[in-house]
Amino acid sequence: MNYSVVIPYLLEGTVTALKLFALTLLLAVPLGLLVARLRAIKNPLVNLPVKFYLLLMRGTPLLLQLIFFMYFPPFVLGISIDRFIAALIAFSLNYGAYFAEIFRGGIDSIPQGQSEAAKVLGFSSWQTFSKITLPQVIKRVIPASANECMTLVKDTALAQTIGVFELFRAAQNTTSREVSIIPIFIAGAFYLVMNSVVAAIFNRAEKKLSYYKG
Repeated sequence: MNYSVVIPYLLEGTVTALKLFALTLLLAVPLGLLVARLRAIKNPLVNLPVKFYLLLMRGTPLLLQLIFFMYFPPFVLGISIDRFIAALIAFSLNYGAYFAEIFRGGIDSIPQGQSEAAKVLGFSSWQTFSKITLPQVIKRVIPASANECMTLVKDTALAQTIGVFELFRAAQNTTSREVSIIPIFIAGAFYLVMNSVVAAIFNRAEKKLSYYKG
């Protein structure tokens, strides 16, 4: 097997996987935070659609969501959609739902007395949330968020089911061409390295935020 050809080919797929990972986080984290805030609103006109979104995204397989966003627009709406964009939409909506529940748990864990004290001191709702609640929530949700991010790294492999050229698809193509399973193991090592970096980043973040003891 020609490693000078195989490794660059796998690295090309890795770049796509990392791009999908980064863009998904860029969209899913703010979406999750927004949904977590909307989830707390008691108005059923807001609450019920949010609950349905969470149930739909968490209650159906990501693989099915990928297929839906790939084939529903062209076959039903007559709109052509790029495979990578379809994957990005599916991943962002799916992980946005999971991050929403993580953030909601973190927000609910903050004692209500802190908000009441901030109100007495003249803080607005936004100031209370951004300056008091959010920093503590970030600290509390780091372990769960780290798990989601590590899962996301691995889940990028699912994008190959709709034809996105990412790391796992590159490994499959190389395995077929070289008639060897070694590229699959090399891809596994790449995933392990990526998740090691993710784990290191979250461990460092957790240490930096350790002054929040709550």
